[in-house]
Amino acid sequence: MAQTFASVGASDGYLTGKCLVAMPGMSDPRFVRSVIYLCAHTAEGAMGLVINRAIPDFSFPELLGQLNILATPVCEQIAVQFGGPVESQRGFVLHSADYVHDGTLVVDEAVALTATLEVLRDIADGTGPRQTLMALGYAGWSPGQLDDELRRNVWLTVDSDPDLVFVGDLDGKYERALRRLGIDPALLSSEGGHA
Repeated sequence: MAQTFASVGASDGYLTGKCLVAMPGMSDPRFVRSVIYLCAHTAEGAMGLVINRAIPDFSFPELLGQLNILATPVCEQIAVQFGGPVESQRGFVLHSADYVHDGTLVVDEAVALTATLEVLRDIADGTGPRQTLMALGYAGWSPGQLDDELRRNVWLTVDSDPDLVFVGDLDGKYERALRRLGIDPALLSSEGGHA
């Protein structure tokens, strides 16, 4: 049975289904200029995937080969991305919500998350989701940790949609996310303030 977080969202103070955009002063090199799609954000913590950083020299067909799954030509177009530093050997497929099976977490009406071998087999044979993002590892926060980072101006939040998550070059997602907020990336300061 698919699990859903559609009832948990920004209206109740949580940011499930939104994107985090790293501020220029990000001190953690793993997250500099990163855009993170939040798959879950509750009182128990948060989990998300970096959606704009490829893992160099490692392809989706190579990953499938390691799992004894036959790669088809469509697999050549899928990049393996750095999803975050937690459980970096574990794979996650962020995908369009047209694909829902056992083990799928439906994040919102457009985006879902599956971390099973079945989704990889389905992608390889052409029966998987229409849009996919393959990530190794994830970004995780303990209870209250993300909220504290938001108060300290570590992250900006932006509404997400399938175009930001799945479409376009990875390097350009950071600037696109900032422009959605009406921010010129060249003018963004690393200094935060409080009113």
